Amino acid sequence: MLLDTAALYFRAFYGVPDTVRGPDGTPVNAVRGLLDMIARLSTEFGPTEIVACWDNDWRPQWRVDLIPTYKTHRVAAEPATDADPAIESVPDLLSPQVPIIREVLDALGIPIIGAAHHEADDVIGTLASHASISVDIVTGDRDLFQLVDDSRHVRVIYTGRGMSRLETLTDASLTAKTGVTPAQYADFAVLRGDASDGLPGVAGVGEKTAAILLASWGDLDGIVTAASDPKTVMGASVRSKILAATDYLTVAPAVVQVVRDLDLPAFDARIRLSTPDQLAVLERLSTEWGLGASMTRAREALGTLAAT
Repeated sequence: MLLDTAALYFRAFYGVPDTVRGPDGTPVNAVRGLLDMIARLSTEFGPTEIVACWDNDWRPQWRVDLIPTYKTHRVAAEPATDADPAIESVPDLLSPQVPIIREVLDALGIPIIGAAHHEADDVIGTLASHASISVDIVTGDRDLFQLVDDSRHVRVIYTGRGMSRLETLTDASLTAKTGVTPAQYADFAVLRGDASDGLPGVAGVGEKTAAILLASWGDLDGIVTAASDPKTVMGASVRSKILAATDYLTVAPAVVQVVRDLDLPAFDARIRLSTPDQLAVLERLSTEWGLGASMTRAREALGTLAAT
């Protein structure tokens, strides 16, 4: 099970009231919400391994160089630094919880894996593409739909409608949902665009038109080739929109496609019973931050899996 960690703790932050606080008044709603998610996911899907995939670089410069608007709206107003030229805008009440989340994940034995100059999506893409066991990707990010692959037993557990309405996406269910295959999804996203990522898309081409174009021409290269050939049967309006977006369509695929070949550090993600040292740390964290029943549920769910 590969967790799109930031996507999940942001969802937890907005889903649990920020009045949930530790003994010293520090907000812990995102921490507790994430623990509850881990408990729920572990119980429902029964993974044998869990990895917390991390955004070591939430807005890689190489993606910005290709599309300058990439995630621009998420950039904080604070001045950039040499260490972080574009600081992500994170709610004031969430920022202090991120180090706690990392400490809790570590104490639970869940490895945190990131890669320099890359997003969690790229870590997920690499791990899912090279896994020797079945993979469930837990995310609210539609871009990761491109990784669904029945032949490699890779599914997406989509949280976009909330934890109470999880969607398990396979080849067939993704096509039923979007009108395109997983292999076509990245091209579909390029054409459609995504305001949440600052991806403009092709002006005037929405999801329905994008799906029709891909059904007709197979992939983005096929669509561009067809638009460039006046002999092909393509509506004049759509043709003009594709041709007008040629520069964008040249660079956007590299931004949207997740990286699948990162050199990641070795790690052991097997769910195992906690060591005495880990138990001591978990007890300390639970008491220090008032994690209460959320910590108990996560520990029990993971403990049940470890025992089996």
